Amino acid sequence: MQKHFEAMEKTAANHVPLSPLSFLNRADALHGHRTAVIYGDVRRDWTEVVRRARAVARGLAEMGIAKGDTVSVLCPNIPELFELHFAVPLSGAVLNTLNTRLEPETIAYILDHADTRLVIVDRELVPLLAKAFALLGREIPVVEIADPNAAGGESLGGQDYSELLNKGGHDGSALPNDEWDAIALNYTSGTSGRPKGVVYHHRGAYLMALGTVAAWQMPSYPVYLSVVPMFHCNGWGHPWVLALQGGTMVFTRIPAADKIMTAIHEHGVTHLGAAPIVLQMLAELDYTGAEPFDPAIKVMTAGAPPPPSVLEKTKAMGLDVMQVYGLTETYGHISQCLWQEEWAAEDPGEQARLQAQQGIAFPMVDSVAVIDRARGETVPRDGETQGEIAIRGNTVMKGYYKDPDATAEAFDNGRFWSGDAAVVNPDGYMQIRDRLKDVIISGGENISSVEVEAVLYRHPAVQAAAVVAKPDPKWGEVPCAFVELRPGQEANADEIIAYCREHLAGFKAPKAVVFMDLPKTSTGKIQKFQLRAKMKSTET
Repeated sequence: MQKHFEAMEKTAANHVPLSPLSFLNRADALHGHRTAVIYGDVRRDWTEVVRRARAVARGLAEMGIAKGDTVSVLCPNIPELFELHFAVPLSGAVLNTLNTRLEPETIAYILDHADTRLVIVDRELVPLLAKAFALLGREIPVVEIADPNAAGGESLGGQDYSELLNKGGHDGSALPNDEWDAIALNYTSGTSGRPKGVVYHHRGAYLMALGTVAAWQMPSYPVYLSVVPMFHCNGWGHPWVLALQGGTMVFTRIPAADKIMTAIHEHGVTHLGAAPIVLQMLAELDYTGAEPFDPAIKVMTAGAPPPPSVLEKTKAMGLDVMQVYGLTETYGHISQCLWQEEWAAEDPGEQARLQAQQGIAFPMVDSVAVIDRARGETVPRDGETQGEIAIRGNTVMKGYYKDPDATAEAFDNGRFWSGDAAVVNPDGYMQIRDRLKDVIISGGENISSVEVEAVLYRHPAVQAAAVVAKPDPKWGEVPCAFVELRPGQEANADEIIAYCREHLAGFKAPKAVVFMDLPKTSTGKIQKFQLRAKMKSTET
């Protein structure tokens, strides 16, 4: 009878809040002797990392940090930021990792909007924080990290991070009372103006880690190179994955291509995540006579689809690149371009094109669908009909911090609407065509800026490219290409336009070309809103 099922209640025995903090207990019990951190001469095993995280949590509590308080961190990828991914939520607080490449005005805005109670700052970045405080008109208590590998070392007079380590240690078994509690507050990358505060919960962070292990087919004890900035979707949730799998995280502080390659060779790196711009940097290194990595290094890449030419080069290097798709609002990646065996029969160029798809949903996501919003239906698998990517699942944000209207709009009709336009190919794999606002409508024809950019990237002189709409009295709008040339290379507008016309329908080719250094976020995304503003203010 139904009443017997309903009478069964949740108890402490059969219902425990999901949180990645539980992975810390597992790491301590199971992986304690294994190396957790490599940074220069520093080696720490999991027992030490766990002890440090618990001590820092106690130190934060003794400073008055309580449940729901925001702790902002301005720090590059170093071991302290790694352990803060556990220490801050262990204290009950909410971790807010700040983009280290932002200008002081935006950092000041975030600190104010996030209601930050404490800033933990690497001393190399103290001048940046000081400027933000000046613009904010007030100071916030600080704790300072003195990294001997960093240049400079100014101080705002704050407590040294090492002092937090002298505390007694936090209750290692502590989990949130409610898995819906906030664990992190991440701000969108600023590709369209003021960033929005995206709130993550413990449940989502836990499931993101499990989903990543399954989707990436990640074995125990991976050696992971920390390239993805931890201020970007908490490093795509990978810090928590490493505790679950007993892995080793290798740090270089500065993700320069030569440092990345040195770390791979010296430490036997097996996995890394990287934006397409990083893959391009690696592909442009001189590998004359070098043997490809064997076994291949597993690489997860996200952001703008990597140009097929870059995927061809990295595959030849022995990098097994998997394109994933996600947003800040979805804790990072929620779909993957999973390799299909039949692709092995294709030529390298076609393989690269297939690998640039956004693919299918991660296993922890309920639904990633491409929907025609006007009709309210999923688009057919024809590779032509365009819709908007909509997501539903436990790794969708709680909402936008202090912005209920934007939250309600994003969650319209029971899904999170991404703003990304896509098609679904006959094999069921999703392919992004554009951000909806980036689709160029010229004479009634839709032009995908991504498609035009892919052609531009194949030009040997082009380092980076972005295409936006340019007002046109006849066609309404036409494509305008903003191009950043490779060092030492030359090209003119007529040459670029002619090249595009060789590979695209005539109406899709750019009608104007602007040469400049392209504005980018720290994760390599080109800030098209700045290019649109330039379009309005200058004649091209």
